[in-house]
Amino acid sequence: MLGTQLSVRSICFGFLLSLSFSSLIYQGSYCENTTQQPLTTAYKTNVERILSLMISDAATSKGYNYTTIGNNNTVYGLYDCRRDVVGYFCQFCVSNAALEIPQHCPNRVSAMVWYDFCILRYSNENFFGKVLTHPTWHAVGNKNISNKEETKKAEDFMRSLIRKATMETSMLYYVDGFNLSFTQSRYGLVQCTKDLTNDGCRECLEAMLAEVPKFCTQKLGWFIWSGTCMIKYDDYMFYIPNDQTSSIPVSNPETDKHGGNKRSKILIISFYVMGSTTLLCLGVYLFLYRRRDGIRRSSFHKIQTEEMLNTDLPIIPLITILRSTDTFSEAAKLGEGGFGSVYKGILPDGRQIAVKRLSEFSGQGSEEFNNEVMFIAKLQHRNLVRLYGCCLEEKEKILVYEYMPNSSLYFHLFDDEKRKQLDWKVRLSIINGIARGLLYLHEDSRLRVIHRDLKTSNVLLDHDMNPKISDFGLAKAFEIGQNQANTKRIMGTYGYMAPEYAMQGLFSVKSDVFSFGVLVLETICGRKNNGFYLSEHDETLLLYAWRIWCEGKCLELMDPMLEKSFKASEVEKCIHIALLCVQENATYRPTMSDVVVMLGIDKLNLPKPKHPAFSVGRKFLGDEPKSKRSKNLLNTNVTISITLPR
Repeated sequence: MLGTQLSVRSICFGFLLSLSFSSLIYQGSYCENTTQQPLTTAYKTNVERILSLMISDAATSKGYNYTTIGNNNTVYGLYDCRRDVVGYFCQFCVSNAALEIPQHCPNRVSAMVWYDFCILRYSNENFFGKVLTHPTWHAVGNKNISNKEETKKAEDFMRSLIRKATMETSMLYYVDGFNLSFTQSRYGLVQCTKDLTNDGCRECLEAMLAEVPKFCTQKLGWFIWSGTCMIKYDDYMFYIPNDQTSSIPVSNPETDKHGGNKRSKILIISFYVMGSTTLLCLGVYLFLYRRRDGIRRSSFHKIQTEEMLNTDLPIIPLITILRSTDTFSEAAKLGEGGFGSVYKGILPDGRQIAVKRLSEFSGQGSEEFNNEVMFIAKLQHRNLVRLYGCCLEEKEKILVYEYMPNSSLYFHLFDDEKRKQLDWKVRLSIINGIARGLLYLHEDSRLRVIHRDLKTSNVLLDHDMNPKISDFGLAKAFEIGQNQANTKRIMGTYGYMAPEYAMQGLFSVKSDVFSFGVLVLETICGRKNNGFYLSEHDETLLLYAWRIWCEGKCLELMDPMLEKSFKASEVEKCIHIALLCVQENATYRPTMSDVVVMLGIDKLNLPKPKHPAFSVGRKFLGDEPKSKRSKNLLNTNVTISITLPR
């Protein structure tokens, strides 16, 4: 019993795996210029019989077949699946085609219907072995080619596939790929229905290729087909690789005419034998695949499906990454994080890169990986780190970024020696750059993005010490008109979390504003927020900054290393703005557009901040002695309730 269960599970798993590669897409139908007319009962019966036979045969054959039914009112039928999806997915495609073809061509004696993985056709006339080059259909992708020479290379490549399919292998099918550049690959497929001869197939495919200059010269991806052949070209591997050397015999329609009845009997037997297994696997598909598809999309599916990702993010071959990082050597390693390890590399075109490799044991998973790809690929700003591409080969999940030679703000700010490089002019420039990056995320980008993990280690510095916000693994996009959301999964870094997020799971643009305020205070004082209360001050950074600001001594917060470079009015203004950003009540915090305005104007009457958040990280105000707490709370000679300038 267990063996039977495992066998069925294996069969269905293979079926579901094929399904997960792509969804079934209807391409079109053609009624062969016939008019609607009442069909005889005998002809309709023969059509129904031949459709049933093709459904049952599709699961057990090599992915194609053609036959005839009836001595009178004869029906000629053919189905042909793409060679990479034979078996149960072929049957699934043929089943859908058989159900829908009467709807697309009602009361027609001849009809054909295409999906992306199969074609089904029947007629009252013998069409076996006849090349059909008219009419043709085509579909093109949304991306435009970036190099005009690609069109010529694409045509030459597809012509080589035609030669291999019809002359070198006689398979009437071939798939392959080639490297257009060091970071870009292209893939192609050619296929004919198996009733054609080699010469007929070549004639059909060349006719399809001749259509490319008419419709597809400016487009990167295209698909052209007729009733007997098809060609497809794109920048992602849309086919499932298999062994192309196992040639499938080509039958001769003329010699098979008299074998139709025998073959029909075999198909009928196959229908009953495979019926229960087919229903079981289709049931498993409908339940598991669609349920899984609704709950969680596979990261590989997201990257490789253009409709879902809709970005121009290049797929970088694994071999290129391995060569650039010396196979992830220790010498190339830059560090580790929650995602995994980061390596330095150099692409063949000379660009320096940072390679982020998801660890098998990483606490961050597919959702965070997908966030990185979805957000950074769509967002372009001088203060956001640039994503060059990704790699998903051999179970790897790799992101390739531009290399930041000066590492992170954390790396410089909290090191006694490196902090000396950060004079006040550099720190103010970093503060302004981060503010502009956040403003872009919140208001100016195609997406309204909440970062949710802004901190010094996620601010990278380029060669000129310009800041670039990185690590969008926890980012969330808001819909138009949406101002707030909540989650039960609190993710982020203690010390930078807004209190409403840390305690209630509520997040909004004001959550990022809070994190920005903390980051500004850290940048000014050169001290970590987490751990500040362990110092001689015995209170959190936010409470300490607020207290000395109330006392008119806010310059005491400043890093002593800034004494020779600071400008008092600018330091005071930045501390004031930071305290506005870390107010406990989110509604009182400014927006990032307010912040950018305040940072950009020298003389501006700023509103007075309210008390900052009580909690910072795992330190609560309640942890302080009561006498100390009372003193801090009483020393608040401020007047509030001033509307922020726009």
